Amino acid sequence: MGRTDSIIRRTDAVPMDTLVREYIRDMKIAAGLDSQLAREAWDRASGAGRYTLGCSLRGGRLYVTLSSSVQRSRLSLQKQGIMDEINRILGGNALFSGNAERDIPVRDIIMK
Repeated sequence: MGRTDSIIRRTDAVPMDTLVREYIRDMKIAAGLDSQLAREAWDRASGAGRYTLGCSLRGGRLYVTLSSSVQRSRLSLQKQGIMDEINRILGGNALFSGNAERDIPVRDIIMK
């Protein structure tokens, strides 16, 4: 292999964010990554990370299992504000793929 074989031409260059998105799609890890990003957004927006036993995102619904009924009651009163903050966080995250048909990543939060 000569030195000229390893040169990437500018016309062949692809932006890194495009490569990362293609890799995530090709490896079929988008759903798992979206759930993980939603969990991190939930922790930041709600402040209830230590009470959260499980968190998953399916079909625009964020399912959250909490260890404390007191925290669940407190958070249910703040549900809309938490949901708005989660959507703001996820909307600004380049790795969050979400659903191309929807403009709002989380439409509802179900707390158990």
